[in-house]
Amino acid sequence: KLKAACEADGVNAMYMVDKATPTGTCATLVVSVERSLCTNLDAANNYKVEHCKEPENWKVVEGAKIIYSAGFFATVSPDSIKAASRQKAQDGGIYCMNLSAPFLMQVPPFKAVFVDTMPYVDFLFGNETEAQTWAETEGWDTTDLEFIAMRLSLIPSAKKSKRTVVITQGCDPAIVCVNGLVTKHPVIVLPKEKLVDTNGAGDAYVGGFLAGLVKGLPVADCCKAGAYSASVIVQRSGCTFPSKPDYKL
Repeated sequence: KLKAACEADGVNAMYMVDKATPTGTCATLVVSVERSLCTNLDAANNYKVEHCKEPENWKVVEGAKIIYSAGFFATVSPDSIKAASRQKAQDGGIYCMNLSAPFLMQVPPFKAVFVDTMPYVDFLFGNETEAQTWAETEGWDTTDLEFIAMRLSLIPSAKKSKRTVVITQGCDPAIVCVNGLVTKHPVIVLPKEKLVDTNGAGDAYVGGFLAGLVKGLPVADCCKAGAYSASVIVQRSGCTFPSKPDYKL
């Protein structure tokens, strides 16, 4: 069903199927505009780099201009992250990563995956809490988001390109830092009565941003697309979008 749903939306999902383990599930509790999640990863926790390197799948990795990985994958298959990020360094493609959750930086084996991958990351995404948790675990002794974004952007790179760091902060402007230079980009602030479900807001922002990046748009326009995507998803129940957007890149 998942694969069929993806195909209906034009997504080529190349899942690894674990016949011995059920598909993962997630329970969501929504109270007013607040939400809480409880996940049961099941098969999603069993992904193996061998599947990524199967010829049919690896051909997609090699041909991709942009690869994006949620930080949660650091708990499942660090070898897959390493393989994909190094391939993009080799072929000149773009590798993007998301900090995803504070606990990923607080658990040493998971944080080690980020530290190992960071030199190969071209675009790093995260929210204010995740960015501040990174700073805390690094001993930077600051909660200043602009300073944290600057430090993250200046972590030495194994690539010729400069890293772009994008930190979202709810209804406040997103902070973007490239090579130590910070800019701020507004989001679409909605009245409380229009907020239905904030699940997926951060991911929607990244999705809009990446859609702009794929088209070669400048960062400011990528941020506008991200802000639009996030504003749409929070007005709907569940991680859903209307069949056709009213925004053109």
